Amino acid sequence: MLRDITLGQYYQADSVIHRLDPRVKLVATIGFIISLFVVDSWIGYVAAAIFLAFMIKLSKVPFHYMVKGMKAIVFILMITVVFNLFLTPGEPLVSVWKLTITKQGLRTAVMMAVRLSFLIVGSSLMTLTTTPNSLTDGMEKLMNPLKCVKVPVHEIAMMMSIALRFIPILLEETDKIMKAQIARGADFESGNLIKKAKAMVPLLVPLFISAFRRANDLAMAMEARCYRGGEHRTKMKPLCYHAADRAAYCVLLVYFAGCVAIRIWL
Repeated sequence: MLRDITLGQYYQADSVIHRLDPRVKLVATIGFIISLFVVDSWIGYVAAAIFLAFMIKLSKVPFHYMVKGMKAIVFILMITVVFNLFLTPGEPLVSVWKLTITKQGLRTAVMMAVRLSFLIVGSSLMTLTTTPNSLTDGMEKLMNPLKCVKVPVHEIAMMMSIALRFIPILLEETDKIMKAQIARGADFESGNLIKKAKAMVPLLVPLFISAFRRANDLAMAMEARCYRGGEHRTKMKPLCYHAADRAAYCVLLVYFAGCVAIRIWL
């Protein structure tokens, strides 16, 4: 299950999406997420699905590799669907004991599941096609106007980049600790919810210790190399927009305008 989490991982490939400026991919991801909340009809979600499928095709990232990241959020997805299914008032369809499934609840649950699925896949596409260093540079450039109000832009971008970089490392560490605990007789599967929560304690304690140790080692390494963030830092590869980046902005603008038009007219 842990190996199925693709968020924060980078997939090496030579594609149009990989070569785009990280600022374009960040803006496109934010725009795509906003569009999912703008549309409220099946036509809008079909348009989002076509746009997302086209981007995945251009990225050359295997579709099965992209979809396997969904396994990690199945539980959250199920909770969201169940709550919307049974707690949304409206025209009754099916009644089971004191629980009633309404027409509006069914529609909301299905749309919420589609929305969350697209959101996760779209976010994963950005991290799979962009290195953590490029993401840091892109976020810093996009947040540059905030320096006028004394916001530590570079430090924020660096923290977000380190967090993304540590996701696969911590997942691998969790997998190792879990296998070691299972070899010692630990059981993470059987029992009720309380027993499962108690069984996670031998896993979480060494994981937190390992995470703090890695963070301390990283801080000492940055200090030893006299790292100082903020102003007057140069870039080995300065970000610069090219024709493909401008074309990508145009495609995003057309897609977003289409979503707004669908919301207004339908």
